[in-house]
Amino acid sequence: MGIAFTPEQIAFREAIDEFAARECGTLEQRHKLTAEGTEPTNMDIMRKLGELGWTGVSIEEEYGGAGGNVVDQTIFLEGISRGMIPATGFGTTAIVQGAYQRHGTEDQKKNILGGICEGNVEAIVMSEPGSGSDVGSLQCRAEKVDGGYVINGQKTWCSNAQVSANILTIVRTDTSGSKHEGITMLGIPAGTEGMEIRPIPTLAGPHEVNDIFLTDCFVPDEALLGEEGGGWMQLMTGLNSERMILSAMYLGIAQRAFDDTLKYVKEREQFGRPIGSFQALKHRIADMATELECLRLLIYDIAQQIDEDPTRVFAKEASMAKLKSTEVAKYISLEGMQMMGGYGYALEYDMEKHVRAGLVGTIFAGTSEIQREIIGATLGL
Repeated sequence: MGIAFTPEQIAFREAIDEFAARECGTLEQRHKLTAEGTEPTNMDIMRKLGELGWTGVSIEEEYGGAGGNVVDQTIFLEGISRGMIPATGFGTTAIVQGAYQRHGTEDQKKNILGGICEGNVEAIVMSEPGSGSDVGSLQCRAEKVDGGYVINGQKTWCSNAQVSANILTIVRTDTSGSKHEGITMLGIPAGTEGMEIRPIPTLAGPHEVNDIFLTDCFVPDEALLGEEGGGWMQLMTGLNSERMILSAMYLGIAQRAFDDTLKYVKEREQFGRPIGSFQALKHRIADMATELECLRLLIYDIAQQIDEDPTRVFAKEASMAKLKSTEVAKYISLEGMQMMGGYGYALEYDMEKHVRAGLVGTIFAGTSEIQREIIGATLGL
C-alpha cells in the first residue's frame, strides 16, 4: 500500500520546507543559530514553531494543539531533520508528550502539553552509568516523604536537558521486588534544587547529552506521572512510540544526506564530466535511492496503521522502523562522505554532521542489536 497523504499534509510538508529554507537554509544561518554547530536546539526557533502550531501538531485541541495524528507528527519530525532546523529537542519532547498523554492527570496535561504547544522542550532520562540497555537495573532512588519524593543518584545520556522545561526521570521507589518492579516516573522542573546538569562532550559538541546528578532533590507529589511503582509498564507502552519518533527523524537525516550527495555528484566534475555520471557512483546512488524509498514506505505505512488502530501494540514494526531508519541513515551518510572525498570530511559541508548523526543513531534509544533481539522475539525466536 502506498503513502496516502491528504492535501493538508502535503501542504504541511511544503510549509516546513519553506520555513527551513527561510530560517536556516544556509550553513551561515545554521552556524549563527547553533553557536557554530554546538547547540542542537535554538529556543527562538522552537518558539516560532510553537507560534505556527507545529510543536502541538499531535496534541489534543483542548490543550492548545492542532489535534493531528501520528502521520502528521511523522511529517513534522522528518521535516525538522530534512531541513536541518535547529529544533532537535522536539524529538525528546514528542516522547515526553506521549507519556503525559497516556498517563498524565488533567493538570499535568494542561501544564506539560500546553507548554509543548508554546514551544517548550521536554527531556526524559532512563540511563545510568551502570544501566543502559538493561533499563531494569537502574539504581537512582526516590524516597517517599511527606508531600513528595526525595531523589538521590545519577542519570546519564540525557538529551536536551540543558534547554528542557522539565526532565521526566525514571527512578526506583522500591527495591523489595524484581528489577522491573518499584520503578517510577517523576517529572523534575528545570532549576529544581538538588539537580545538577553537566554536559558530556561528544563528537557533536558539548550540549547534545548530559549527566544529571540528583542530591536530596525534592519534588512534590504532583511530580508523579502515572502510578508509583508502575513505571516499567508505562515505559513499555511508550517505547514503540519513541522508536517511531526517532525513525521519522532519521528518515529526515537519511533524506538530507542523500540530497546533499546527489547535488554534489551532479556538480563536481573530474576527467571532464560530473562524477555522478561514472558507473561506480551512479550505481551507488541508485542503491541509496532505493533504500531510502523502502524506508519511507515502511515508516509511513506503520504510522498509518497506528492511526487506524491506536490500541494495537506495534512492537515488531516499531523496532523494524528504528533499526532500518538508523542503519540506512548511517549507510547513506557514509556513502556520501566517500563520494565527496575530502569535502565530505570538511566542516564547510554538512556531510560530516550527517555521518556523526548516522553513527550514533544505531546506538542510542535501543541499539540495532537490541532492535534485532526484539524483532526476533516477536517471531518466536
